[in-house]
Amino acid sequence: MKDRRVYKILEKVKSLEGTMRSMTDEELQGMTVKLRSQLKEGKTTDQILPEAYGAICEADRRILGVMPYDVQILGAIALHKGYLAEMFTGEGKTLMATMPLYLNALTGKSTILVTANEYLASRDADELRPVFSFMGLTERAGVPRDPGEPLTNGQKKENYAADILYTTHSILAFDYLLNNLVSKAEDRFLREFYFVIIDEADSVLLDGAQMPLVISGSPRVQSNLYAMTDFFVTTLKEGRDYEKEDKSVWLTDRGVEYAERFFGIPDFYAHEYFEINRHVTLALRAHVLFEKQSDYMLSDDGEIVLLDNSTGRSLPGMKLRGGAHQALEEKEHVKLSQEQRSVASVTYQNLFLMFPKMCGMSGTISDAKRELFDVYHKLVFVVPPRKKVRRVDRRDRFFSSAQEQYEAALQETLARHRTGQPVLVVTATIQDTQIFSRMLVDHKVPHSVLNANNAYWEAEIIAEAGQMNAVTVSTGMAGRGTDIRLQDGVQELGGLAVIGIGRMENLRLERQARGRAGRQGDPGSSQFFVSLEDEVVLAMTGEKTEPYIDGERHISRRKLRRLINGAQKTMVEQSVSSREQSVRYDKILRRQREILYGARDRLLDRDTIQKDVVRKLIRDDLMIFMDENPKLTHGELTRFALDNLTYELDPQQLPEPGNTRADRKRALERLESYADELYNRKTAIFSDEDQLQEYLRQCILNALDDCWIDEVDYLQQLQYAITTRGTAQRNPIFEYSREAYQSFGDMKKTMKKKIVRNFFLGDPQVGKDGRMNIVFP
Repeated sequence: MKDRRVYKILEKVKSLEGTMRSMTDEELQGMTVKLRSQLKEGKTTDQILPEAYGAICEADRRILGVMPYDVQILGAIALHKGYLAEMFTGEGKTLMATMPLYLNALTGKSTILVTANEYLASRDADELRPVFSFMGLTERAGVPRDPGEPLTNGQKKENYAADILYTTHSILAFDYLLNNLVSKAEDRFLREFYFVIIDEADSVLLDGAQMPLVISGSPRVQSNLYAMTDFFVTTLKEGRDYEKEDKSVWLTDRGVEYAERFFGIPDFYAHEYFEINRHVTLALRAHVLFEKQSDYMLSDDGEIVLLDNSTGRSLPGMKLRGGAHQALEEKEHVKLSQEQRSVASVTYQNLFLMFPKMCGMSGTISDAKRELFDVYHKLVFVVPPRKKVRRVDRRDRFFSSAQEQYEAALQETLARHRTGQPVLVVTATIQDTQIFSRMLVDHKVPHSVLNANNAYWEAEIIAEAGQMNAVTVSTGMAGRGTDIRLQDGVQELGGLAVIGIGRMENLRLERQARGRAGRQGDPGSSQFFVSLEDEVVLAMTGEKTEPYIDGERHISRRKLRRLINGAQKTMVEQSVSSREQSVRYDKILRRQREILYGARDRLLDRDTIQKDVVRKLIRDDLMIFMDENPKLTHGELTRFALDNLTYELDPQQLPEPGNTRADRKRALERLESYADELYNRKTAIFSDEDQLQEYLRQCILNALDDCWIDEVDYLQQLQYAITTRGTAQRNPIFEYSREAYQSFGDMKKTMKKKIVRNFFLGDPQVGKDGRMNIVFP
């Protein structure tokens, strides 16, 4: 998209260049105070943008020795206007971000830049801190300096209090969830969200948005169903007992009947058999949808390590949720880790939609502009390159078999390597890097490999890829955010040659790979070698291509091209559908999350809890108990009172329940009267109203958190199990929404019971420091 307003604002910024350059350092630094004052007087960030951009551009020149180019200013204006900016690789997105960050930080509100990994967040923060410091702003990196050492709440509070924060999308998401799990107001560390720039936006908003982020804790009782359902699944036959399509697998009607016979249950989908249903679904997915060395690998000490197959990165410490990890462990016959309950969850889609002002930048984002508009309501602004692109993108070469494909790619690599030209070989999967590396070893070609096994050295490996004679083999990660600078003399050899092996999951990944060459007008070339045996093609076409691969049937070049490119198109559609599904599921959870988090914030902010509200909760709890027990005995009533109202029960105070409606009404009135007496006794132990209010807040907060953990955990498990509902002619989203609504109602009822129980049976102890500690029942 081309927005003429952006170009007009660029002219205003450029017209101030001479004025800013003529200022002394003190005068330039004084612009921050001046602009902040103008905002307080009622001006908008749009109105002060030209001066703010002019000032920070001059600061970039003085401190970093680099003056932003016109295209960088253009992109920076687009970012402030809320666009997702596509900017060619090597055009300087890092410097471009200084302008909107500076402008929006002047408001005093939360201003954040998130990127794809901790290395980039730390690197960019360190590089640009002197500029922001010069202009009187604080800037921090919100990532651990030492991997594996998490930040404390105090450190996080300092980071988020800074004018500008550089962090990663995953750290921000987990911090949002953790911030809503604290039990004391002073432990909160997040400021209210305001402005965010998402670097590598397509990677974060699309590729990273397939699955929600989940915080796990509170170990659940280990199930004994994993081994049984794993064995059951090994007896199933595809086509007869289950069917698979794309990334989904489900039992057929015949498979459901077999499961009911196997487990001796009347209805596989009945609520009371949910755990059996869930474990069968988990085992089936583990065996059918997860491939070893593609989706996960076994570490030397026998642990399941997940892999991001599109980037090649291993994901140490990360586990699949809802029991899926334990199902994989059972499949591989390794020791089962402790299954954790999900205690909080959010998707990237809903996280970033919380920001009133959100924008992003990437080298490859325009291909997904429709989905980005549908999900995030954002338009894409394509920033023109500063210099004409000289990279030559050669036509793809198509092959029937992987053997022909690899041999052709090898010969091309060897031919270019013999001239001294640097070569970057980008593969679609981790296994492909290993295969091609072995072929290079056989031909005695020195090279570097970048995949899950050495991702720590990612930036260093990629940065050296432009050296004379260098051969680098990488998965699709190819050092996002890292420039490949050419050694002197390489331009004359044709620049960096990118050789792609395998059709990738989408065009954006291929454009990202091609974009490694030809930065800022450098020469370069790219070419992809693809075949019917590429993982994307096999996953989307199944057995259809086998006769062509084996040579049993002839295939025309036109059909070969159509099959391979069509497979990628189908996978893109599937990925879009998967992300849409994830958004729909989380939209249902989001409504509940907003209600609960809002209630938590009001409690932490010490809202007054009216006594009438507490008394009503008590009456509601007693009515629920009486309604749920129509044939109540005196013994059951005594048990209820001991479990929920008092440990020092006077049995004479309890009524005889009776059988008639009038009897039960009188019994309820007697019970309410006894509860009122206990309420007055309980409130009398507190020395003042503040103590009582603190006690009430803690009682409600404890009940709310316990019930919310159960709700989140149940809904996370339900998402896994719900996929099989399609075989019962049911809409999974409708089923999920219906059950989520029902479970939320059940949760509210349980929450009332827990609040009342906490109030009556909680034991408050006030320490010498005046702080209250409560032992809950």
